[in-house]
Amino acid sequence: MSPPSDGSLHRSALAIYVGRIRQFDRIDWLVYVGWVGMMLGLVGSTGGFLLAGHLHGVTFPAEAWWVPIGAAIFTIAIAIDTIGHRTVYKEVLRGGEQLVHHITIFCGVGSCVLLVLAYSHPSAAVPALVLTVLSFVYSLVDEVFHWRRYVSQHSDVVEMWSHVGILVGHGTMMAGWWMFYRGGYVGVHETLAALGG
Repeated sequence: MSPPSDGSLHRSALAIYVGRIRQFDRIDWLVYVGWVGMMLGLVGSTGGFLLAGHLHGVTFPAEAWWVPIGAAIFTIAIAIDTIGHRTVYKEVLRGGEQLVHHITIFCGVGSCVLLVLAYSHPSAAVPALVLTVLSFVYSLVDEVFHWRRYVSQHSDVVEMWSHVGILVGHGTMMAGWWMFYRGGYVGVHETLAALGG
């Protein structure tokens, strides 16, 4: 499907793109549910923790709330983007682009795990920062693949807009998380105490 000439996101193009989910086989569903489910877990765990603290009278800095908000934007975007990856672009991705995805995911997940660990082991912030930067570097490498495919008429506008959502969501989540960490994770100790942790 060729992208609309004006680059705008049309409802029919989105319906066609999302409708490809009907082409999923068992492996596609396992990958899709695993990947999107993991990110929904991140939304639920970060948002749930903040909500639990809030319900116990804890006041978090505003940037803390951007973590689950950014994660939610990211999750919606990858839920759309991954449909194309598991269908129309599956063969194309078997080259270098799939490896770039795996590296990006490894760096992104690792940075989040290490940022959590940095609450009790501050030195973990060092590799967390390295992996955070690398996750964005490889995200930009991935964008090169996508833009080359888009301009050569082998991609569509839905995929390109979903990547805007991915970058906005990931960027919002990680910027908020780093500000929350650098500010001393205000409210985390009180929430853990209220939850009996």
